[in-house]
Amino acid sequence: MKDIKLVMKKESKEKFKDEQYRYRNRRSARRRAREFAVQGIYSWLINHETQDPSEINHLIKSWDFSKVDMEWFYILLYGVLNHSRKLRESFLLCADRNLKDLSPVEHSILLIGSFELIYRFEIPHKVTINEAVELAKLFGGSEGFRFINGVLDKLATVIRSSKLNNEFM
Repeated sequence: MKDIKLVMKKESKEKFKDEQYRYRNRRSARRRAREFAVQGIYSWLINHETQDPSEINHLIKSWDFSKVDMEWFYILLYGVLNHSRKLRESFLLCADRNLKDLSPVEHSILLIGSFELIYRFEIPHKVTINEAVELAKLFGGSEGFRFINGVLDKLATVIRSSKLNNEFM
């Protein structure tokens, strides 16, 4: 009986590793772009937002961008860097934490999610929120994805209703 449990446990671990491998290899080019954008924005945040975007470009030259939607990566990265103040103001209205209480990972993901919700209205808000939650699961703490989901869901409600009335922008 003990041998059967050991074999089942080993098979279970192997199956989990296979599922992780398949997940990593089936990510879309846009998802990969978001993943790299989180890393670039994270770098910018931990350098106290003083990092010149050209320094980020130098950093990312060492990354493997195969199968990445480069156009989307640059739209996200520079969109967030250029609009960070407004994006923060927007998501902080819906958050129950102060900015200083956010981890740099959560902060980065909220900036990207807010950017997509506010400036990329053609992307369904559910897609934006789901992508942000997946990023939080990949890069964030164990419960960070719940926080990200709640904040972006509230923000989406505010933005979508405001945009319909042309009030937000």
